[in-house]
Amino acid sequence: MPKSHYSEQLELFPYIGKWLLIAIVVAILSGTASAFLLFGLEWATSTHENYHWLMWLLPVAGFMVGWIYLRFGQDVEKGNNLLIDEIHDPKKIIPFRMAPFVFFGNIVSILFGASVGREGTAVQMGGALADQMAYLFKFDPEHRRMILMAGISAGFASVFGTPLAGAIFGLEVLIIGRMRYEAIFPCTVAAIIADQVSLLWGVHHTHYAIQTIPSITAWGLCATMIAGVAFGFTGKAFAELAHYTSTLFKRHIAYAPLRPLIGGLLIIAATWVIGSDRYIGLGVPTIVEAFEKPLASYDFVGKLLFTIASIGSGFKGGEVTPLFYIGATLGNALAPVLNMPFSLLAGVGFVAVFAGAANTPIASMVMAMELFGAEVGIYAAIACVVSYLFSGKSGIYRSQRREQAKHAGSPGTTER
Repeated sequence: MPKSHYSEQLELFPYIGKWLLIAIVVAILSGTASAFLLFGLEWATSTHENYHWLMWLLPVAGFMVGWIYLRFGQDVEKGNNLLIDEIHDPKKIIPFRMAPFVFFGNIVSILFGASVGREGTAVQMGGALADQMAYLFKFDPEHRRMILMAGISAGFASVFGTPLAGAIFGLEVLIIGRMRYEAIFPCTVAAIIADQVSLLWGVHHTHYAIQTIPSITAWGLCATMIAGVAFGFTGKAFAELAHYTSTLFKRHIAYAPLRPLIGGLLIIAATWVIGSDRYIGLGVPTIVEAFEKPLASYDFVGKLLFTIASIGSGFKGGEVTPLFYIGATLGNALAPVLNMPFSLLAGVGFVAVFAGAANTPIASMVMAMELFGAEVGIYAAIACVVSYLFSGKSGIYRSQRREQAKHAGSPGTTER
């Protein structure tokens, strides 16, 4: 008997039901983990501000976290790159301990004054928790890929309060030049519900407001493209310097716990020399300031260097919040040069440097509209795409694969 014209659609119902249930569980786990991470980071930031002397213990804290990872966590030390590797080439279940290890490492890093972010932690927790379901229910490799992607989307969405960007990030971050649409349903559901779960726990995300979004003009578009070039080169510089610094530490310091110890000493020395702790921690207050008033033109350089020293030497956290800081302050600095509103370029830079460094232009432009409103969409889209193009082959995730060249004139189409 020939199949009904509607048989394919009817077969979708069990598929939808299955992945709806899986995505809901992943979302509850990831959203809860992100909520507790945000509460922990808020406590760590507040405690550091009240007890500045904690900064002097940063090398000891770095050594402690480095020793714990060396002794008990070598198989999870690759962090986000381990998740991406497992999606590309599934081999073994992500150990559950990745979640508590990176949670603890991120809190300690912020408490004692390293310059790191939070997205890496949320994504790793989301992926590790999701993969336990793959182990429990004996998923095949293809289903395991999908649940890991859903965990990544859920972690990203819930830590930033951007469910649509989180859903796209989980699809876009794996391969430059191609999204994996087979996981679009679980990624979307997990991202949306994880964001709601974190809000139910009482999370309050920082509000960033662009004060002026001008009407589209020829100069406005040109200025945004020029800024996009600067954002792309900055994202490229960040990624390459971070990888170079990490390689340098590993090459010259064989004993892993000594790397963050020495990195901590360098951060303390730099903070003492400049007489300011403006470039340590998450830096959210400075990001907010970038939308409100002109800042020092060198702030983005300071944050870039402090973050590279922190991440390159082995402190745990993420790169994305520092990239937001770098992009917002760079946009703030470019605004008077390009005769554009500083809050607009701060917002555009916020997402565009991340777009270039992570090679995720679509997720970044959607994030801009979720955070700042749909009116910024055209400016954000131009800046994110140009930044993505000018960041070249660089990227903060080493395991990210290249499906095709970024543009038709670029040599080579497939890199692994």
